[in-house]
Amino acid sequence: MIQRNMALTGEPPKALNNLQKLGTLIGLTGLGIVLLAGFNVDFPNKGLWLSLALFGITVGVIVFSYGAYRHTEPGIKNHGVWFKSVSSRGFLGWISGIILTGFYIVLYFYPQYLGLGTDGNNTGIVALFDPLSQLLSGRAASQWFVYGTLYTIAILAFGIKFIWKYRHNRYERLRTISVMFFQTGFAFLIPEFMARLNGNIPYYDLKNVWPLNYYNFEQYRIDGFISAGNLGLAMLIFGVVSILVITPILTYKYGKRWYCSWVCGCGGLAETAGDPFRHLSDKSTRAWKIERWVIHSVLVFVVVMTTAVVSTYLGYDPNKYWLTKGQFLWTVGIFLTVLFSLIWYFKRDELKKDARYGAVGYLVIILALLGIHFSSGNSNIFIFQSETLRSSYGFLIGAIFSGVIGTGFYPIFGSRVWCRFGCPMAAILGLQQRLFSKFRITTNGGQCISCGNCSTYCEMGIDVRAYAQKGENIVRASCVGCGICSAVCPRGVLKLENGPMEGRINPTDVLLGNDVNLMNHLSK
Repeated sequence: MIQRNMALTGEPPKALNNLQKLGTLIGLTGLGIVLLAGFNVDFPNKGLWLSLALFGITVGVIVFSYGAYRHTEPGIKNHGVWFKSVSSRGFLGWISGIILTGFYIVLYFYPQYLGLGTDGNNTGIVALFDPLSQLLSGRAASQWFVYGTLYTIAILAFGIKFIWKYRHNRYERLRTISVMFFQTGFAFLIPEFMARLNGNIPYYDLKNVWPLNYYNFEQYRIDGFISAGNLGLAMLIFGVVSILVITPILTYKYGKRWYCSWVCGCGGLAETAGDPFRHLSDKSTRAWKIERWVIHSVLVFVVVMTTAVVSTYLGYDPNKYWLTKGQFLWTVGIFLTVLFSLIWYFKRDELKKDARYGAVGYLVIILALLGIHFSSGNSNIFIFQSETLRSSYGFLIGAIFSGVIGTGFYPIFGSRVWCRFGCPMAAILGLQQRLFSKFRITTNGGQCISCGNCSTYCEMGIDVRAYAQKGENIVRASCVGCGICSAVCPRGVLKLENGPMEGRINPTDVLLGNDVNLMNHLSK
């Protein structure tokens, strides 16, 4: 068949084929069972009906995906994403965003409407999931168990869709299998099994480390770890070691992609279920500037909050505490000052001007709050009560940003809003990647045809084409190493690589442009 339309975006989407229609029917049937439970339909055998619902949703997505990609050639086309209402901020896109946002609002703030019973007697949707929760952990379901189950199903089903779509690229297949494995095992099944084996252990996603799990050092979790005996203590130690040893080493060797694209559940959902919306991310310089200020402000917030929470366990009497509150706060202040000084001395030239101002400003604010605390004799760390800081962070960042906005706004702002603008884990790993990692995306400017596929598909809002046109290595704190830019490049211009630190950032090695004398490059 001759394609007469020569637009780079490809042909407008055709009508659904029979397999896609069948998949839609199966999926909506499974989803319909869950919705009926939401209207308090009392299913006689909840285990059977739940199995049918989850099976229908999963199989529906898989059948639809097979129908969409079974006759397509390996390789990435635009698939008419800008012609589809749901993926181009059209009517269906806004409706999807409103529905997702509404679901998250109910999940976080009004779980009783999902059927959560305060006395343990669930109804509605939550009651439908009781048999599965009883099977795994031996306890009744909660709204978070419902969410975790649906979250895992989404990553598994849409992960298969993602693998079919990017089946020409081995890297994409492997990392998708990885996030499916970690979400199913480490985030969903293992915590439930641990609850059955030892009910004292607080729910713990083994792949989440501070500062993403900002709540890990709160009193109730510390008490839970200690009361769980050696296993709980081992988990607490593992959490501390992950922060100080494991994550820096892995990021140095592989960049932040080892976590953000291979392990993290937030990234896993964004890459699989959120893949149709990745092109909606804002690529403007203005968005980049906002992103840097917002995400690092969240990181400072979580550092202050965690310091406040940990300090509440300590006192000023050296006879009672081997580490007093004063010593702990001085240690935090000195550590941050030394870390800042080392970065400033060794990596100053690699920081943008606004990054330098921001780093100095944040350090001054933290040290000033510490100084006010000591000079005033106020018992509250940083003048504020630790509970106030924790609850404010939990509401503004943990619920509104990461849940309601981060996922609910997929069809409006793209799939990585939380990862770009709010995730403190991404901020820390991003700093390590930018300044101390071997990872980079190398480019071959001579091969670039400026088609723009790489920039279009970058969910982190990076204008990849601008780097590729100049033959400049891409070394950005925000890059999650998903590799899609390389997968969609028709010329093989982009490669994800780990190499020596020397020459990693090469902003002066421009291959194209009027500001460069190419003869000087040839003479060298």
